[in-house]
Amino acid sequence: MEKFRQIWKAREVRNSILFVLAMLFIYRLAAHVPIPGIDTSVLKDFFSSNEMFGFLNLLSGGGMENFSIVMLGVAPYITSSIIFQLLAMIVPSLEEMNKEEAGRQKINMWSRWMTVPLAVIQGFSMIKLIQSNSQGQMAISGFSLMVAILTITAGTIFVMWLGELISEKKIGNGVSFMIFAGIVSGLPGGIAKLFSTFDVSTVWTILALAVVAILTVIGVVIINEGQRNIPVQYARQIHGSRAFGGASSHLPLRVNMAGVMPIIFAMSILSFPQLVASFFLKAKTHALQRIAEIVTSALNHQLFYGIIYFILVFLFTYFYTEVIFHPKQISENLQKQGGFIPGIRPGKHTTDYLSSTSNKVIFGGALSLSILAVMPLFIQTASNMSYIRIGGTSIIIVVSVVIETVKQIEAQLSMREYDIMK
Repeated sequence: MEKFRQIWKAREVRNSILFVLAMLFIYRLAAHVPIPGIDTSVLKDFFSSNEMFGFLNLLSGGGMENFSIVMLGVAPYITSSIIFQLLAMIVPSLEEMNKEEAGRQKINMWSRWMTVPLAVIQGFSMIKLIQSNSQGQMAISGFSLMVAILTITAGTIFVMWLGELISEKKIGNGVSFMIFAGIVSGLPGGIAKLFSTFDVSTVWTILALAVVAILTVIGVVIINEGQRNIPVQYARQIHGSRAFGGASSHLPLRVNMAGVMPIIFAMSILSFPQLVASFFLKAKTHALQRIAEIVTSALNHQLFYGIIYFILVFLFTYFYTEVIFHPKQISENLQKQGGFIPGIRPGKHTTDYLSSTSNKVIFGGALSLSILAVMPLFIQTASNMSYIRIGGTSIIIVVSVVIETVKQIEAQLSMREYDIMK
């Protein structure tokens, strides 16, 4: 309650939170505005029975199930960001640009531009795919298809803009907030469905799911809060008769620097081959149809899916940490400020030490996050509750977003108190 009082008294923090809530309200409102000329009544059962589309519906915050103007959500923007972040690690010129603030802003601008054609392609593919899987119940004319694609693309850019407005308030990542809003909005309906279909024979399964959910929450909190403190000593400097510096501090290396992004990236990558394969299931070419059947069958197999999901989360944890953590830049900043790590020479030795230490710390975080991501699959394998896979991922996303938001709000409150003291 004391924190709530501090937040309400801090005008900037209070206004930021109210602004974010307003943006989320607008997003949820848009998720219920259907695309003109589309009959959405035939889609409810389709999305509830298809797991892959269920995840895509999760990314869009329920907008896809309603065939709304924001049906793609942040999926095209996430895909665009992954592409440019991968290119920044491969192309030397982009790698140099990514080291500077101006360069990162330009890469972000290119990511936004690339979101437009990706939204057009994904929108067209999604409509055709749903048409082919809805057994002709959803018929769209040529003109209506063009209007639908333009509306979907505009909706995607609108959601991307809302996400960036949220990120500017510095109380959380806008993309994560959008997905978080979609998950939380579906919670009341999920609980209602659980009670309406309750059966005494599923009591142990539900209890096992509850235990897994609690363990997942605890695990996510431990991983997000865990960090290794590297001691930093600042050299004493003498100016005239006064001495400055000489203080001791520490550099915190978080166990999970990447937050929830590896989970989102992994699920986005996994949904892509399923989406493409579903598109070719009814292809006239026998070879294409056979390949699509093999891919769909493989990704629907629990063990295979779990192994691929585990590997992707593990790799993306390292990948995203590489994007946001720059040992060379930290080493240079320490040297400029007269700081050094005891026993480690400044410069290249400090950079190598930070890289080596962060890789060791991240290994534990990546392994733990991967285990938490696939843990709900074990319950799903032993039961017929097909929505648990998404449920486990949802718990990780929700808890991670809440923890990150709380930390950023506390950081803003601390900065405000520091400014007042000055």
